[in-house]
Amino acid sequence: MSPAQPIQIVHLYISPAHNFFGHHGLAAGEAATVEVPEVRCIAGRGIEGDRFFDHKEDYKGQITFFAWEVYESLVRQYGVSEKSPAVFRRNAITRGVDLNALIGATFEIQGVRFQGTEECRPCQWMNQAFHPEAEVALKGRGGLRARILTDGILKLIA
Repeated sequence: MSPAQPIQIVHLYISPAHNFFGHHGLAAGEAATVEVPEVRCIAGRGIEGDRFFDHKEDYKGQITFFAWEVYESLVRQYGVSEKSPAVFRRNAITRGVDLNALIGATFEIQGVRFQGTEECRPCQWMNQAFHPEAEVALKGRGGLRARILTDGILKLIA
């Protein structure tokens, strides 16, 4: 699948450790989500420096995407202005693409190929990280999990 317009990347994040994954019923971790100008994608392994790099073979969430438009909608809906999209702990914040349309599709961004695998389902931690009603508001628009099919570098748009 190839969208008519190139998919824009407006933010890129990595985190060296898990804050929520594996913490069900426990307090969230405190590992920072670090904004970076580029990420190195390694086919079948993930993003160098990220917590899910080499997580397990054929992992469905080697990279995660979240729509800028969804973030803006939540900011307006809840009047939250002090939190960046980093709180959602997705790797790439995109603009101009319906991420759900990429579930099951092969797509390319900046020469790197991906296979959309499933929605990044929101969890209870979104209520703590962004707003008490965020988990419900994000159902069906929590982002996209994908496998990395080719090596390459993703960069922020200029």
